[in-house]
Amino acid sequence: MNRETVNAICAALPAAEVSDPWGGGHDAWKVGDKMFASIGAMGLGVSVKTPSTEDAQLLIEMGRAQKAPYFHRSWVLIDWNAVPEDELRDRIRTSYDLIFSKLPKKTRATISSA
Repeated sequence: MNRETVNAICAALPAAEVSDPWGGGHDAWKVGDKMFASIGAMGLGVSVKTPSTEDAQLLIEMGRAQKAPYFHRSWVLIDWNAVPEDELRDRIRTSYDLIFSKLPKKTRATISSA
């Protein structure tokens, strides 16, 4: 897996947009101006949100992820080689769905109808 694979997965999600908010080559994927995935400038993997801190801790203990630096404890960093592509795709989609569900109802409706 690599940056291009993750960017392709993220770009296929409805209303997903990429930016580099911190400069220096970061890819921050957002929906409705809220981030759901981030690839750091070092390109070590992709950070995604999990449903809870307990889920994040379980992934870390299983060796599927590590703590995402600079993010809340419910976020994890998934190394490119830690999981198969289908699992990575599911983790990105879960993160997207979690963020999407917290958007204002009007924003969600606009994205869903697009």
